[in-house]
Amino acid sequence: MNAETSIFGVFTPSLLLCALIAYALTGLLKQALGQLGAYRFVWRPELFNFFAFLCLLGASLHVLSRVL
Repeated sequence: MNAETSIFGVFTPSLLLCALIAYALTGLLKQALGQLGAYRFVWRPELFNFFAFLCLLGASLHVLSRVL
């Protein structure tokens, strides 16, 4: 995987792009779980959201490394 990705001529770190993707997906997951009422089964929702972000960040880095 390249350390930088060019977006319209501007080089941005690949980790930043993956973090933005993971942040957006975590927001969608948080909203869906909140509407389903699944947070009543979670001991600490903040920790759950943080680890969901880390898992999605790792998954997006893995996918990006396969694509680039």
